[in-house]
Amino acid sequence: MKYDGKLIATIIRERRLELNYSQDYVASKLSMSQNAYSKLEQGQTGITLGKFMVICETLNLNTADFMLIYAKRLN
Repeated sequence: MKYDGKLIATIIRERRLELNYSQDYVASKLSMSQNAYSKLEQGQTGITLGKFMVICETLNLNTADFMLIYAKRLN
């Protein structure tokens, strides 16, 4: 499977908006500033595995489900 950081960031942003969560709320769960989180959502900075897991938990997404969404949209 190909890596597309922008697609990962887009999926995260779309899910956050679906849940009506602010960037500030998700950033606080990651112990980071809203500005740093914004860069993550724009695909300007990478996401570590640890951050990915916290994001999935915060957005009520199973990591396997996230990867299914990613794989479908990648193709």
